[in-house]
Amino acid sequence: MSRSSFLLLAALLPVALSQLAGTNTAENHPALTWQKCTGTGGTSCTTQSASIVLDANWRWLHQGTNGFTNCYTGNTWNTTACPDGKTCAANCALDGADYSGTYGISTSGNALTLKFVTDSQQPNIGSRVYLMAPGSTTEYQTFNYENQEFFVYDLSLRNSRLMRLQLPCGLNGALYFSQMDADGGVAKSNGANKAGPKYGTGYCDSQCPRDIKFINGVANSAGWTASPNDTNAGTGTMGTCCPEMDVWEANKISAAYTPHPCSILGQSTCTGTSCSAANSTQGTCDQAGCDFNSYRMGDTTFYGPGLTVDTSQKFTVVTQFIGSPITEIKRFYVQNGNVIANSESQISGVTGNSITDSFCAAQKTAFGDTNTFASKGGLGVMSQASAAGMVLVMSIWDDHAADMLWLDAPYPPNKSPSSPGVTRGTCSPSSGAPSDVESASANAQVIYSNIKFGSLNSTFSGTPGGGSTTTSNPGGGSTTTSSTPPGNTGSCAAQYAQCGGSPWSGPTCCVSPFACKAISPPYYSQCL
Repeated sequence: MSRSSFLLLAALLPVALSQLAGTNTAENHPALTWQKCTGTGGTSCTTQSASIVLDANWRWLHQGTNGFTNCYTGNTWNTTACPDGKTCAANCALDGADYSGTYGISTSGNALTLKFVTDSQQPNIGSRVYLMAPGSTTEYQTFNYENQEFFVYDLSLRNSRLMRLQLPCGLNGALYFSQMDADGGVAKSNGANKAGPKYGTGYCDSQCPRDIKFINGVANSAGWTASPNDTNAGTGTMGTCCPEMDVWEANKISAAYTPHPCSILGQSTCTGTSCSAANSTQGTCDQAGCDFNSYRMGDTTFYGPGLTVDTSQKFTVVTQFIGSPITEIKRFYVQNGNVIANSESQISGVTGNSITDSFCAAQKTAFGDTNTFASKGGLGVMSQASAAGMVLVMSIWDDHAADMLWLDAPYPPNKSPSSPGVTRGTCSPSSGAPSDVESASANAQVIYSNIKFGSLNSTFSGTPGGGSTTTSNPGGGSTTTSSTPPGNTGSCAAQYAQCGGSPWSGPTCCVSPFACKAISPPYYSQCL
């Protein structure tokens, strides 16, 4: 994937990343709760009162802390304020954000909504936000997902006016972990970065993006080249790299989860060939990663509108990271009370429905791809990155570099769509152009809600069917269901209920006529 196109900036004022903190607009982080879970079945979860912050690259950059002269306009630096990178950092300030009015970002309790296009004095396209540590304005929340699971409920990829027209071809609602510094790069800047996490500084990922305007307290203005197809973006000579775990990249047509290891742990700066290159072992990171996209892996009826995972309805995504160190990454879904195992590979020579080092090696061979995943350390490096702590990123974006074809259409365009691994979804090879997407799908939005993180099988349970008692549901809390689950005899689990796993102390048999089926062996079994 490419995230150079991710930074699609068109806000109230010309936008950029800075290192000073401006005072023209107060910075108030929207509150967002999430839950930390233990035990099993989603019943032992503690609410964390946190907040989110907008990435610095979307913000207004101006001279002085309370000035109004732009340091960056359109896709051009102000050479008076920014004759070089260090002087620019000393002269320019990053200002506060009007989250809902300018950027289309809002929260309500445990739900985060990101609108794709927001009309202010000028339209804003897309956004990227980070989860802050509870009660902090100076530190991002970090996660170690070794032997843990991550749960997002009521995932809704929809259009705000046409409720069943969800994120279309060319759009991506993404949730992922990045090994950013928890202090937003303040320590590495040697005092140059005065803005820090309060203003969303310090981004990095496995693409080693070169459109980040400040890296470790230095402006990326040297050798800056304006983008030929994005009036607000460009690239400098520096990139910013770090391991990345894509938990969820999706629209209504296709979805993928993808680990991306790097040869250097933590955030690092690259130049020239040390920055990553697609499908190449050169550079610091694995750009392509090892992805599991059900359509690409040969199951064309698993994910999409009206399919096994029906993207016209809300659903839950559960991702399990097995082992410490991590040896496997598993995915399954919960929809309408049913736990749905991830699809199995239908590609010759590739077996399984989860990501392991052996799966990745077989996939790369079958698709004729370079196994950069292995050369950069595979799951072992991802485990090390996790143990050091990774920041949660949530976003909505379109793609000026590749039209999102790598997610939902035949890609690369110079290969036959019938070749193994080329076609990733049903979207047309001509789809996804940002100008088309921004015009036709301006009302699109993504909602992430009821985020949970905890030990394996701690964040959810299957929901019994029936009519008027309150029982736990996959999203946590409670819901009104039946007075007694159908067929419940007391000692055995009802239809859709958990009946086994590790750890599991509940019933291991199922009421007739249902049988206990391994959904995520050996960690979760369900009566089906």
